Amino acid sequence: MIVAGFGFRGAATPESLRDAYDRARAGDTATRIATAADKAESPAFRAFAQSLGLPVVPVPPQRLTHQATLTRSAASQTARGTGSVAEAAALAAAGPQARLVGARAISEDRLATCALAWGETT
Repeated sequence: MIVAGFGFRGAATPESLRDAYDRARAGDTATRIATAADKAESPAFRAFAQSLGLPVVPVPPQRLTHQATLTRSAASQTARGTGSVAEAAALAAAGPQARLVGARAISEDRLATCALAWGETT
């Protein structure tokens, strides 16, 4: 299983999310997408998920803070208790033995980030 995790600002569009996803995936295709639980119902995120036809995994805040991320964003750490929401969401949704494909990718408009994680669960 491959999970695409996302972090994004309120002004992000479905195109912002698509750009971040395309930059992160490097040929891999996600089987589900994840983000912080409070962002999962965002209209832009829902539209993006629907365009992919993938299930959404809303990740509770406490699960975000327990993930070891490659990125150490001070802003993300202050706001969410994790170095990268995208990386933490991908890891949390992919399961206990998950590992990141790489560090997060940032959309060209800088409104969205995406990271992929491999997990053993299906």
